[in-house]
Amino acid sequence: MADTHIENHTDTGPATVRSYHLGSGGGLEGLSLRSHEPRTPGPGEVAVAVRAVSLGFRELLVLHGRYVLPVRPDVVPVSDGAGEVVAVGPDVRRVRPGDRVASTVFPHWLDGPLEPDLLPQLGGTLDGMLTELAILPETALVPVPGHLSYAEAATLPCAAVTAWNALTGDGHGVRGGQTVLTTGSGGVSLFAVQFAKLLGARVIATTGSPDKEGRLRDLGADEVVDRRDVPDWHSAVRALTGGRGVDRVIDTAGTLEQSLKSVAVEGHVALVGSVSGAWSPIDPRLLFGVAATVRAVAVGSRAQFTAMNDAITAHRLRPVVDRVFPFERAAEAYRYYESASPLGKVVISVG
Repeated sequence: MADTHIENHTDTGPATVRSYHLGSGGGLEGLSLRSHEPRTPGPGEVAVAVRAVSLGFRELLVLHGRYVLPVRPDVVPVSDGAGEVVAVGPDVRRVRPGDRVASTVFPHWLDGPLEPDLLPQLGGTLDGMLTELAILPETALVPVPGHLSYAEAATLPCAAVTAWNALTGDGHGVRGGQTVLTTGSGGVSLFAVQFAKLLGARVIATTGSPDKEGRLRDLGADEVVDRRDVPDWHSAVRALTGGRGVDRVIDTAGTLEQSLKSVAVEGHVALVGSVSGAWSPIDPRLLFGVAATVRAVAVGSRAQFTAMNDAITAHRLRPVVDRVFPFERAAEAYRYYESASPLGKVVISVG
């Protein structure tokens, strides 16, 4: 396709662009909205008019200075966003103006294992998506499934890709007839319930909120265990599987001991993180007792994002959006996400 420069669009483009900036660790007081001149995309770069972004647990870690990867000072935050390509720089071949696209968290991780040189990430060492106009490498973009709105598409880059990687990225993947356990009702867990079901698995979900049980069942959970009623919920999971245990656990809560007590012999535990920030010590005998594989999951590659989008398109799957905030109320969106225990993603509409 022919190369197009942003200069071709300056007559109709904005004279200024608004972007939020954040000092990692400064909390919401470090979040500021500023205006600046739009930058022209260089070789291999794409200008994206951002339409929506979504918040995830990662953004809270960045906000409070607890993110495991480096965050540069005064970064434009948020890794997850979707929008419309408005211009491309020289040598861009994969996208063109008018394309609907979503961002990848790690712009240079195209396929294969995550290597150290692939760690730069949006909203961390690279400027992110909480802006009206993002200039991104073309490698950072994937097409948006046609049946999704921008708000829905913005929920995919981190939580959905993480869930897809957790279910499929170990070289074996979930097979029809297997049983998958998901923990909690955060963004990754909700996507894991939906994806495990479309992959043909029986799904058991845990929750600490009885109000969310019905919604988890609506999304595909065959059984739901209330952790408040059954604090040793692994025993309930064992009972629901006739004592065998589940084939795969998607652990988003850092409850590795109970996950290992729930998994079948030679099963798989995908360790996504710990929402509490606490990590309990593990008796190695638990690992040997079930000969389980424990794999830490860090989002996923562009190839995994693309495969996931193919499945989303084929099954007409729709992400769960809890609430949408306007761009000017981004700080309120952060507060809501952190305090309201939403069921589904919190989205900020940009334009």
